[in-house]
Amino acid sequence: MNANGVAELTRTPLVGLPNVGSQTEVYATAVATRGSLVDALKRRWAREKRRRKVGRAYDMALEIARLVPQGSEVLDVGCGNGFIAHHLSAMLGTSVIGIDVTDTTDAPIDFRHLDGERIPLADHSADAVLLCYVLHHAQDVSAVMNEIRRVLRAGGQVIIYEDIPATSWDKGVCWIHNQQWKGRTGPCSFRDESQWRELFRRSGFEVCSERSLSRARNLTHPVKRRLSSLRTVTARSATLPANPCSQL
Repeated sequence: MNANGVAELTRTPLVGLPNVGSQTEVYATAVATRGSLVDALKRRWAREKRRRKVGRAYDMALEIARLVPQGSEVLDVGCGNGFIAHHLSAMLGTSVIGIDVTDTTDAPIDFRHLDGERIPLADHSADAVLLCYVLHHAQDVSAVMNEIRRVLRAGGQVIIYEDIPATSWDKGVCWIHNQQWKGRTGPCSFRDESQWRELFRRSGFEVCSERSLSRARNLTHPVKRRLSSLRTVTARSATLPANPCSQL
């Protein structure tokens, strides 16, 4: 073969051999597409989790707003993400104060950092105090309840949501919850209804109303729950109705 033949052969494409450059581009495109899909699914899941979190907080705020008079000064102890306090502020036409051991909240509220056992509020400065699934995290529940008595005004009320380990299923869910949280807040202490009532009584409170809540309220944490409304024993007077929490 002469020089012209060799030159012509080098210019002729090799039929049947894979185009390595094109395959690399296709693979890179597939990886990028799969990565984009995964990122999109993660963003969608994050939005769904936030939507459910905000929705549950709104439902609880509605429930609480039926018990607390308009314009009341409310303290949310262990406010977490702050969405209950945020929604309740709009419903009551006031600014609900939220406190927690964390440094900030997701929702824009009047937030105070809780450093130690003393609540950063003056004596007799709150008309109502919320403890929404908080007390089982407290390492000294009596100390918490004493602080609640200090900041609560005469005639004020304490609204408490708590998990109740009534069945083996409930105890299993509570055990899992404890495993998830004990490294951050210390071991959880779950109690049944009678144990909570006795603890409230020893702390100077009486249960004026209570009711059970469905496990289906939160399918990611399906445990029996209880909503209770308390008043200080010394706060009861003839001016109060026989059952001031009858809305429950």
